[in-house]
Amino acid sequence: MKRTSMEGAVCPVARSLDVIGDWWSLLIVRDAQAGLRRFGEFQKSLGVAKNILAQRLRHLVDHGILETRPASDGSAWQEYVLTPKGQSLFPIMVALSQWGVEHCFEPGERRTRMLDREQGLPLKPLEIRAADGRPITPQDVRLERPPPEGGPHTRGRAG
Repeated sequence: MKRTSMEGAVCPVARSLDVIGDWWSLLIVRDAQAGLRRFGEFQKSLGVAKNILAQRLRHLVDHGILETRPASDGSAWQEYVLTPKGQSLFPIMVALSQWGVEHCFEPGERRTRMLDREQGLPLKPLEIRAADGRPITPQDVRLERPPPEGGPHTRGRAG
């Protein structure tokens, strides 16, 4: 089934999902953040069909999330490396991981963990704060939509 493009949407969530919204793309980003760089490494880690992996890698390169470089060991292979745009997905990956721990696992169930490399400590839960430092919940946020063709802004609650 062909997906509908959200490229022209006014919603930043919709546009973001157009670029990184399928699970293979996010899992590739996860693995790239963990240091994987080669096609074979991604394929082995994910167990995804090679044609699907090639398509997702190409999509991520086309959108500036990954870039290709000659292999660091001088071989004929190429490596996939996160760009600054791809590295900026880190908070999203942490948020997804923390949400998954809270809502997708039973207590005591085996799971991977994100630990800080220096101290080996778990990451503090992410917090959303207003520009003045106040903690923010979904009930504290409103969406301001752009005016339709020069009309007044429409406002609504997030969610």
